[in-house]
Amino acid sequence: MSQYCQDFQIQMDGSGEKDIEANPTGSEAMELPVVTQPGLGVTTTTVTTITQTGGDWSSGLFNVCGDTSTCLMGAFVPCCLDLSLAHQYGECMCLPLLPGSTFAMRVGIRERFKIRGSVCEDWTTVYCCYPLALCQMIREMKRRLKTQIYTVSTALESS
Repeated sequence: MSQYCQDFQIQMDGSGEKDIEANPTGSEAMELPVVTQPGLGVTTTTVTTITQTGGDWSSGLFNVCGDTSTCLMGAFVPCCLDLSLAHQYGECMCLPLLPGSTFAMRVGIRERFKIRGSVCEDWTTVYCCYPLALCQMIREMKRRLKTQIYTVSTALESS
């Protein structure tokens, strides 16, 4: 038992907690590893996001000349444009396969960016003018997400 007690060294740190470390040779006391490095201080980072909200749609439903590539995709492959919209919206790209998903994304975009309108207007737009509605939603997402401003500030406090 006394040999067992000699093989362990018990040290107390300032907090009163014991650090026990095995010493297999029993000859010298082993030093505890440095857990924290002395540093210059604590770094804090602040990220601010400003998103343009409110008002009407930034482009009209029939403003197809505003973005030619979006217009062509909406005219010839609206299903691919719907997939792209789901991705930009932050949803699974399988979402457009579900019935009513484009309508739900339009309502979500309107709510997210506080665009004036109603659910009835959204339904009518999506189901009567599907390719035009897709083009308008893609243009809206591009414009609204492009206007976000990220400010990163770092403060260093010395200890």
